[in-house]
Amino acid sequence: MKIILNGSNGRMGQAVIKKAGTNEIIGVDKLSTEFPTLDSYTGDADVIIDFSHHSATPELVAYAIKRNLPLVIATTGQTAEEKALINEASKTIPVFFSYNMSIGIAVLADSAKKIASVLPNAEIEIVETHHDQKLDAPSGTALLLARAIQEVRTDSEIKTGRSGYGKRDPKEIGIQSIRIGNIVGIHEIIISTGLESITLKHEAYDRSLFADGALKAAEFIVGKGAGIYEMKDTLK
Repeated sequence: MKIILNGSNGRMGQAVIKKAGTNEIIGVDKLSTEFPTLDSYTGDADVIIDFSHHSATPELVAYAIKRNLPLVIATTGQTAEEKALINEASKTIPVFFSYNMSIGIAVLADSAKKIASVLPNAEIEIVETHHDQKLDAPSGTALLLARAIQEVRTDSEIKTGRSGYGKRDPKEIGIQSIRIGNIVGIHEIIISTGLESITLKHEAYDRSLFADGALKAAEFIVGKGAGIYEMKDTLK
């Protein structure tokens, strides 16, 4: 594949380049002297991978639509307005948009859904741990997991953090966030009936796994029709 990599000089962009194999990478980055912006590259390409920043969304989707190229968005933290732009773009081009590029997380979400459907009255808590420099809480991955569970618990509500005085709502899906050290990412889902508990856990040891996932997403989305695609779609 010939891949336009937006944010190529960043940590994750460099990880993609190292993992690219036989794929050809066209690096776009504000620090680049050759292609400092997306519009500065007008050559051929098969797909775009974005590892820049969510604030680049307007420029990114406009470029992808103009070039009629599939788009893999590997950033998180999008505002409601930016998400609306992504959804609008998906009416014209295929967009792969996932809060986590790990296939393991997709498997975790699928497993949690199955258990939650079998144990409809079980209480569910998600505990996510990340490095102390992470800006958003809860993590996009924790929200992805909670929303996956909501697909089979349609009357549930997501509650982030816990404070104050009062009983736990049995229908809530709780998310607790821990920020400490240099942990890449740990996500635990605890499902308890009061008589027994099941704990599902995913731990990321190296950020390069997200580069692997982005490349797999790019391979998956090339040739697809317009629409929104997620990592779970690669499991089908």
